Amino acid sequence: MTDTLPDAAVLDAALQMVEVWNRLSADKQALLLKRFGTQENALAALVTTQLLAPAQP
Repeated sequence: MTDTLPDAAVLDAALQMVEVWNRLSADKQALLLKRFGTQENALAALVTTQLLAPAQP
């Protein structure tokens, strides 16, 4: 299977959000877990936010 540009963008965003997650304080992680239920859901929300954010120059 060949990666297409959108697939690569999603993977890149996901990897960036895992890095962001790992840098969050335990309190912020707990707040996200409370809001989204699981780490997977919280990361999905972070990835979606990143993909939908306007491009920054």
